Amino acid sequence: MLYFARWKIALIVLVVAAGIVTTLPNFFSAKTLESWPDFLPKNQMVLGLDLQGGAYLLYEIDQQDYIEKRMKALVGDIRAALRENPRIGYTGLGVQGDAAQVRIRDLTRLAEAEERLEPLVNPLVSNVFSGQQVDEFELSVSDDGLVRFTYSDQGLTDRMTNIVQQSIEVIRRRVDELGTTEPNIQRQGTDRILVEAPGEDDPERLKDLVGQTAQLTFHMVDTSMSGDQAMQSRPPVGTVVMMSVDDPPLPYLLEETPLLAGEDLVDAQVSFDQRSNEPVVNFRFNTSGARKFATVTQQNVGRPFAIVLDEEVISAPVIREPITGGSGQISGNFTVEGANDLAVLLRAGALPAKLTVIEERSIGPGLGADSIEAGKMASIIAGALVIIFMILAYGRFGVIADVALVGNMFLIFGALTALQATLTLPGIAGIVLTIGMAVDANVLIFERIREEARAGRSAITAIDAGYKRALGTILDANITTLIAAVILFQLGSGPVRGFAVTLAIGIFTTVFSAFTFSRLMVALWVRYRRPSVLPI
Repeated sequence: MLYFARWKIALIVLVVAAGIVTTLPNFFSAKTLESWPDFLPKNQMVLGLDLQGGAYLLYEIDQQDYIEKRMKALVGDIRAALRENPRIGYTGLGVQGDAAQVRIRDLTRLAEAEERLEPLVNPLVSNVFSGQQVDEFELSVSDDGLVRFTYSDQGLTDRMTNIVQQSIEVIRRRVDELGTTEPNIQRQGTDRILVEAPGEDDPERLKDLVGQTAQLTFHMVDTSMSGDQAMQSRPPVGTVVMMSVDDPPLPYLLEETPLLAGEDLVDAQVSFDQRSNEPVVNFRFNTSGARKFATVTQQNVGRPFAIVLDEEVISAPVIREPITGGSGQISGNFTVEGANDLAVLLRAGALPAKLTVIEERSIGPGLGADSIEAGKMASIIAGALVIIFMILAYGRFGVIADVALVGNMFLIFGALTALQATLTLPGIAGIVLTIGMAVDANVLIFERIREEARAGRSAITAIDAGYKRALGTILDANITTLIAAVILFQLGSGPVRGFAVTLAIGIFTTVFSAFTFSRLMVALWVRYRRPSVLPI
């Protein structure tokens, strides 16, 4: 156990040196690091929301808003199904409460209508083992011709689960586009989403960007009457009145069914109009969307074409000529920041449902600075007490354990820096705990060496036996702690995960520093001093 080949010595020294070099950037400012050579590491440790401040937002899925929109879409599907040849006559098609319903006029064709409408229950999950199928909707047909679609309990639960997952992915893409460092975006309960953005200095902008549904659609403008006339009278069937984003807003009468949707977009970038020098957003469709866009513009030259974002008309340009290139431009008196935010929203995609902020906090960096100072003080006090105790209890071997402890700290901070893991206040607590635990292995080894020496072994054989026989105990103790850290990481969230990460990293570095690095130092001391009596 006390023999080390030269390559092993070089490898151990390189690992410790790598930890020191990787940790060093944390002691310098970002401006100083810019002047460093490119071959040196420049990454600094990522601080969590509780250390560097930022924005904390808790969102809730607006379930009722989603149900209303889904039912409106279902009404369109019902209309299309009943209008297929041969057409089935109906009346009273619309949304009543949380149900979509229609009445079939000819009761003799009720079974045919039910057969056409049956696929609209939308199977979500098919359980292969039980043979049960979960449908999004429940279809009920009464003898008087009334057909109703209502949400099934399990169907709504499964749908909300999917919506939360989709929303998390969309939010993550939006926040990443802002360049926020290590955002924490996770599910809370069944219908809530937590967004933590450390270092974000504009929480309002983040809230607007995250919470906007960003449902982009393209509609033909109905020119049979003006928007004002449609508001004062009943608009034609299949049309809808939407307001513009102008101040004051203007009404537009649009065809209700969109011709294109934001799902067909593949890119959106900010540029400047060459004529007016105003910020605009250039967008580009995928192959399928480009084909649809070309067909629409070819068939509607001379007609206005509305670009709608979240049921508000951004612009309604007139189609002057067919657009076959698969790209277009959105203009609407944007500021540079507004155009950039719109481009971010379009690139990230639309949220599947509206989000409502139920809790928001803006955490200033002052609180984080206090936490960092308190953490530093706790670490210094804990480290100093451990160092003093080890020297008093084990003498020269205690000094070796203390050197290994310092190396362990560099390895922990180096690993956190290299992995760009987020350091939180509980993470600092994990590091302080690791300082106390780091010498446990050395205590086990040194006490074992004492026992072997008391049993009559020579100094060198006692040291060798002490390291051999303490290894199993050290591994058992650290593996059980590592299991606890893994469970904390899997089942915990936010600060609990931060604690688990630092604890797990500390376990690996502790085993290395206590059993390998300190053993190397003891082995080198034995090689050059050849002690006959143990200084322990």
